[in-house]
Amino acid sequence: MSQNDQQMADDWAAALAEQTVDGAQPAPLEELVDESTPISDDERRKLDTIMDIPVTISMEVGRTQISIRNLLQLNQGSVVELDRIAGEPLDVMVNGTLIAHGEVVVVNDKFGIRLTDVISQTERIKKLR
Repeated sequence: MSQNDQQMADDWAAALAEQTVDGAQPAPLEELVDESTPISDDERRKLDTIMDIPVTISMEVGRTQISIRNLLQLNQGSVVELDRIAGEPLDVMVNGTLIAHGEVVVVNDKFGIRLTDVISQTERIKKLR
């Protein structure tokens, strides 16, 4: 990791640490046990191939529908009303599929997103049907 990358990671860590709640206590959790069977070398190669497939991740602030007439009348300074309330979490999309909700954070003049709710695999599969 380059020195610049390390500095950026440290800045993000510091920003997240600033937002911790004073007096918060860790919740007791059960020890996680890996009960899965080990995968073969062939399966590992297949998995490595899948892991290198690029995906597009995007954050959606909101949506709206307008007529083409109104679309053509938009110019610099126009305001388009969206279907979201201010402060509502953003949608995190991967290749157009909702996978999480999050909130915007800013570190070193760059935007990021803190995930607040990740959609379970079963919910994502239900939405595909």
